[in-house]
Amino acid sequence: MVAVVLMVSAAGYQRHTGPSYPATGQFLVGGYSYEYELVRNELTTRDARVAIPDTEESVTGTLVYKRFRTDDDFVEAPMVAEDGELVGWLPAQPPAGKLEYFIILDTPTGRIPIPDEFHGNVVIRFKDPVPLFVLLPHIAMMFIAMLIGVRAGLAAIFSPGPMRRLAWASLVVMTIGGLVLGPIAQKYAFGAYWTGFPFDYDLTDNKVLLMWLVWVGACVFIGLKSKGREGMARLAVVAAALVMVIVYVIPHSARGTELDYELLEQGVPPSEALKSGREG
Repeated sequence: MVAVVLMVSAAGYQRHTGPSYPATGQFLVGGYSYEYELVRNELTTRDARVAIPDTEESVTGTLVYKRFRTDDDFVEAPMVAEDGELVGWLPAQPPAGKLEYFIILDTPTGRIPIPDEFHGNVVIRFKDPVPLFVLLPHIAMMFIAMLIGVRAGLAAIFSPGPMRRLAWASLVVMTIGGLVLGPIAQKYAFGAYWTGFPFDYDLTDNKVLLMWLVWVGACVFIGLKSKGREGMARLAVVAAALVMVIVYVIPHSARGTELDYELLEQGVPPSEALKSGREG
């Protein structure tokens, strides 16, 4: 039960802290507070819909955007009222392409930036569609690997009987989910199988690699049968489980792959004009 709680907590934490989760906040118009969610993740096959509540208080909105990390001028596009919302559209980008944007509301009492200056502009990343037969097993196996790995660590502390079986099972599931299906999913999404070490510094790839190497070391050390050094074997499994928990605390897709527009304009194919982002 402890392992299940930790896995579910990690899944929820990654979902709500990752750079693809909508940017949320509130704004005030006419003494009323309105909540908004601004998209930070979209497919390359369609424009991104940006919407906030329509206050119906003689308020108009302007969507302001430009390509992320470029010297482009900001583009302003009027938002339109649609089913109780003010809606604007961001143009689709190549895989791993990013836009930064914000909204300006013109109200009877002045202009309101959304988000405010304290939170800064919103960054959205585009990706190609990933087939569900790849994406769902990848996600499921990564969290199942964590479930089994944490359970192995708890077994090493309290009841080492199933420790080896659980540790090896976690490594096998992690290998399939992280080092086989993970690169395939990334290839579909961004056109590159691997953008971590030694080719680049994509944090998601690197943390999966680190976690996998730690578990490989632990499983090689403990072997398949007891060798008379159970204290060290148990410590190795506990350490691997702790590294796994720490890795899962890091938000998914943080410092993820992004498109270098400068390279793209030089004629480099999008799949080769990728780099690791410093944020988003």
